[in-house]
Amino acid sequence: MRIDILTILPSLLTSPFSDSILKRAIENGVAEVHVHDIRKFSNNKQKKVDDYMYGGGAGMVMTCQPIADCIESLTSERKYDEVIFMTPDGEQLKQTKVNQLSCAKNIIILCGHYKGIDERIRELYVTSEISIGDYVLSGGELAAAVLSDAIIRVIPGAMSNETSALTDSFQDNLLSPPVYTRPEEFNGKSVPKVLLSGDFNAIDKWREDKAIERTKSRRPDLEH
Repeated sequence: MRIDILTILPSLLTSPFSDSILKRAIENGVAEVHVHDIRKFSNNKQKKVDDYMYGGGAGMVMTCQPIADCIESLTSERKYDEVIFMTPDGEQLKQTKVNQLSCAKNIIILCGHYKGIDERIRELYVTSEISIGDYVLSGGELAAAVLSDAIIRVIPGAMSNETSALTDSFQDNLLSPPVYTRPEEFNGKSVPKVLLSGDFNAIDKWREDKAIERTKSRRPDLEH
């Protein structure tokens, strides 16, 4: 799939795609990530992309023209399944949404700054608005990186062991069960005997029970 990220601070998005699973997925052609500097599309001589709010008030607002021209430049080249705006007042990101987006061919992710973007951009171009939590960041870049990571890692071929992503928390609306590795005993704490038994049916049942138990304890709001 192809992800195009629109931002006024492209340097913030260098590191997230330069290591680990995302780097390998890009190198192996599983995903493409293209970062676009919105300032390059500004008609302003100083490449200004913000202005004062109508009606007064503190803070600046990202203007229509550079964002619109950037989006239209991309959509003139290919069809996009979604134009996503990362915003605190969007739909809170869930694994079901991630799974849905992972099936898309091309998506645009728009990163806001200042007090946000002109509402007309949201009305004319944005097809989906997503929040990664009930808090405010300095800009949408970190949120865009979070969304991109969540999407790319579940695309077939992104992970060396594809079944790993399928057993992550939230894939079945349950939190993941506890996991253990060597040594068998650490500071008086031992690995549960069932995990050492070689009885994979019993192990699967233990993991399911523990996942349900942990979800009920920590996230009773989740359906299961």
